[in-house]
Amino acid sequence: MPISAERKKLYPENWERISRLIRERAGDCCELCRTANHAPHWLTGAHVVLTVHHINADPTDNRKLNLIALCQRCHNKLDQPFRHPRKPAGKLGKEGR
Repeated sequence: MPISAERKKLYPENWERISRLIRERAGDCCELCRTANHAPHWLTGAHVVLTVHHINADPTDNRKLNLIALCQRCHNKLDQPFRHPRKPAGKLGKEGR
């Protein structure tokens, strides 16, 4: 998942290097589900591209203990509650469908 332009400025200039080192530390596998980078995901079959997740959600905190290599599925599962506020049960979109 690409970093948005507005958030990209929060990352250090050497983010690509940091990201590569974290993925290497993880053995080029997702640290949660252990799916290998560039392999089909064990559950979805989708092509895996590892990303690096900030555990505390602060992109300026690039300490090794705050970074974890994740597949897209695991990364999205961890980030999703912070991206889209849940609608109350029974509520639908604007169209009411």
